[in-house]
Amino acid sequence: MRSMNAIFRIPPLFFPATSLTIACALLLGGCAVGPDYKRPDAPASPAFKEAPADSTQWGEWKPAEPQDTSERSNWWAIFGDPQLDALMSQVKVSNQNIKAAEAQYRQALAALQSSRAGYFPTVGASAGLDRARGSSGQVGNSQSASLSASWELDVWGRVRRQVESSEASAQASQADLASTLLSTQATLAQSYFLLRIADQQKALLDRTVADYERSLQLVRNQYAAGTAQRSDVLQSETQLKSAQALQIDIQITRAQYEHAIAILTGKPPSDLSIAPQDYAAAVPRVPSAVPSALLERRPDIGAAERRMAAANAQIGVAQAAYYPTLSLSASGGLSAATLARWLSLPDRVWSIGPALAGTLFDGGLRSAAKAQAVAAYDQTVANYRQTVLSAFQEVEDNLAGARLLEQEAVVQNDALRSARDALALVNNRYRAGTASLLDVLTAQTTAYTAERTALAIVGRQYTTSAVLIKALGGGWHVVPQSASNPLPATPPAAPAPGGMPPPAGTQGNVPVPADAARQSPAGAPAGVSAKR
Repeated sequence: MRSMNAIFRIPPLFFPATSLTIACALLLGGCAVGPDYKRPDAPASPAFKEAPADSTQWGEWKPAEPQDTSERSNWWAIFGDPQLDALMSQVKVSNQNIKAAEAQYRQALAALQSSRAGYFPTVGASAGLDRARGSSGQVGNSQSASLSASWELDVWGRVRRQVESSEASAQASQADLASTLLSTQATLAQSYFLLRIADQQKALLDRTVADYERSLQLVRNQYAAGTAQRSDVLQSETQLKSAQALQIDIQITRAQYEHAIAILTGKPPSDLSIAPQDYAAAVPRVPSAVPSALLERRPDIGAAERRMAAANAQIGVAQAAYYPTLSLSASGGLSAATLARWLSLPDRVWSIGPALAGTLFDGGLRSAAKAQAVAAYDQTVANYRQTVLSAFQEVEDNLAGARLLEQEAVVQNDALRSARDALALVNNRYRAGTASLLDVLTAQTTAYTAERTALAIVGRQYTTSAVLIKALGGGWHVVPQSASNPLPATPPAAPAPGGMPPPAGTQGNVPVPADAARQSPAGAPAGVSAKR
C-alpha cells in the first residue's frame, strides 16, 4: 500500500470523499461473487471387483485424493529390459505429442500470468509536439508530456475469480502433459512387447518351415519309391506353403511395430532398427489387491478435476458483470508553447479521481453469459465423473485380463503338452504303418497352432501388464516371486515320419522355443506388489 499512496496523491479538498471511496473498496475487496469451489462426489466402489478376494493386507478403502502431480518412477524397469529402458528415455525428449502438450502447458502458464496482471494498475506515458495555425492566422507551437495511471479495484472479485480459473486451467494443462507422457510410454511398451512376440513367432515359423520342408522331401522320396501317393505330396506341399505364407506375414506385422516405435521415439522409421532376439523378460504378476492410492495418481482424473475448478471460477467472473466497476485514475504532465515554459507552474496539469461505471440494460447478455458458465461447469462435472468411471473400468478390465490370462496360460500349456504327446504317438503309428500321412500332418498343425497360441498369450500378458500400470497411474514396486505356470517339460525326441529324426530345436516336428526352460507363457519369476 505504500507504493499506492506514493502514486495517488489526493488533493486535500477531495481527501475525505476519496478516502471514503477507497476504504469502502478495500472492505468490499474481501468478498468475491460466485460459488466457492468444492469438488463434487464421483462414483466409486468399495473395492475392485476383479481384485482377489483376500485384500485385507492393503487396509481400508479410502476416498480419492488426487495425487496426479506426484513423482512417477520408471515403471517400465520392472520388465528388466535395457533396450526398452533406452527407448523410454527417448520418448520424453523426442516425442512430438509430448512436445505439443508441453507447449500447451506453457501457454496456460502465460494465460495465468496475463490474468494476474489484473491485480496491478496500468501506467502509461505520452509526449507530443504540435504546430498549428489558429483562426487569427497566428502560427503557434504546443509541446506536451504526461504520465497517467489507472486501476480497476477488484471490488467484486472478478479478477480473483479469473486468476483462480486460469490457475486451475494451468494445473489441468500440466496434468494433460503428464497424461500424454504416461499414455505414450504405455503405448511404446505395448508396441515393444508385441514386436518381441513377433520375433518369437518368426523364430517358431522358421523352425516349422524347416520341419515341413524335411517332411515334404521325405514324402517325395516315398512317392518316388512307390510307397506314398501323389495326394500325400500335395498335402505336404500345402502345409509347407501355408507356413511360408505365415512366415512372410509375421514380418509385415513386425515391421509395423518397429515403425510405430520409431514414431513414438520421435524418429522417422528409416532411422530405427531393432534387431530380433529371444525374449525372456518377466511378466509382472498382479498384486493380490490394488490400493486406491494408485488410482489417485491418474493424471487424466486430475486434469478433469482441475477443469471443474476452472469452470466454477468462471461462474464468478460472469456474475461479477452484474455489478458496477470502480476504478481510480490519475494523470499529470506539462503543456507549454516552448520548452522553457515547462518549468513554469501554470503549465503543469494533473487530474485524479474515482469512477463508477455499470450497465443498466444489455438485453439479457449478462444473464446468458452466466447461464453459459453454469452449463459449462455442469459439463465438466459430468466429464469428471465419466473419467473416474472410465478409470475404474480400465483397471477392472486389466485386472480381470491379467488374472484370467494366467489361468488361460495354464490351460494352454496343458493343451500344448497334449499336442506334443499326440504328435509323438502319431509319428510312432506312422512308422508302424497304422496311421496315414494325413494324421501326421494334422497332428503337426495342431501342435504348431498350440505353440503359437501360447506365444500369443504371452504377448497379451505383457501388454495387459503395461496397460494395467498405466490405468493405475504408473508405478509398482517389484517383489521377486517364484515362477508360476512354467512351460511343460520337453518330452523325449520323436522321429519324423518314416523314422527320420527331427532337426535340432524341434520336438516331434513341433518347434520348441530356445528359452523354453526359462520362459513361460504364463510369466517369468517376478511379481509385484503395491504400497500405499
